Amino acid sequence: MKLNLGCSDRHIPGFVSVDIVEPADQLVDLAGLWPWADSTIEAVRAHDVIEHIADRIHFMNELHRVLQPGGKATIETPNAAHGAGYFQDPTHKSPWCLNSFQYFEVGSFAHNRLAKAYGIRAAFRVVSLCERSYQDVHEPVWKIEAILEAVK
Repeated sequence: MKLNLGCSDRHIPGFVSVDIVEPADQLVDLAGLWPWADSTIEAVRAHDVIEHIADRIHFMNELHRVLQPGGKATIETPNAAHGAGYFQDPTHKSPWCLNSFQYFEVGSFAHNRLAKAYGIRAAFRVVSLCERSYQDVHEPVWKIEAILEAVK
């Protein structure tokens, strides 16, 4: 199974659309416990969703829990380090920058030193991590794209 999290009305063939509101295929509050069993999800697409979840550790732990070993997550989120994309939306609750992902990256200094103390069970290999920008109405918006592989 493949999940398209926080999709709203952006349905993708081959993915189950998941959101807190219709017209998603499955209505799920991603801030709570996810309804999928451990290691049952092949791939996750989470574009413009993680910044709406206040508890980033919970989100990443649940993402890791449901992904199969080697399962991949493609995450896109505004880069709060550049401001506009994150701060323009009044519903954003969790700012992310490129360095935020190191806390969930196997072998990184932050993961090795702090994961246990922070309650981080998620362990990912960073397949790629990049940023790009586009011009919005009044100023440029920078986005992060992270492709993560579940290490189990």
